Amino acid sequence: MHTPTKQELRQKVLTLLRKQKEEERSAKSLVILDKLLKSLEFRRALTVLFYAAFDGEVDTFEMMQRAQQLGKRIGLPYIVRKEKRMIPTVVESIEEDLAIGPYGVRQPREASREKTLSVDELDLVIVPGVAFDRHNHRLGRGQGYYDRFLKGLSARTPTIGLAFDFQIVDHLPLQEEHDVPVSSVLVN
Repeated sequence: MHTPTKQELRQKVLTLLRKQKEEERSAKSLVILDKLLKSLEFRRALTVLFYAAFDGEVDTFEMMQRAQQLGKRIGLPYIVRKEKRMIPTVVESIEEDLAIGPYGVRQPREASREKTLSVDELDLVIVPGVAFDRHNHRLGRGQGYYDRFLKGLSARTPTIGLAFDFQIVDHLPLQEEHDVPVSSVLVN
């Protein structure tokens, strides 16, 4: 049997994400939100780095609002494209502080020094993925931003992937040594 390459699997899952009906995506995202709110890692966290969902991903905007209502500090990655890195940046207002960044993803308008979060300040990192396997390895979009970022996190910082059921596969194509698994994956 043909094992798909990373690129084939990425294309297949991205197509499924894009084809999913918006009301289905919303309903499934709310179930995952509920799982997140109940998780010990989330309940303990004071500062949470989210990702800005786009292109059919599990919705994180409702999660960010709920986290703020619970008194948590939230952040989003600010992408520095020419350095291929992301800077965790505090977001105070989801409506006012965001702009469209590289790759069409919403991000903080600026990463000023006073808004930058150090990795030590992060109590939880919510991680996007195109696909995850049963051992919490992830397949990203192929740019390596999250793999590089996760490598710099303390092993004590929990990382949670969010996925719809069709994003979970038994095995991902061969892992490369820079691929960093997440602590757990919340699925619907």
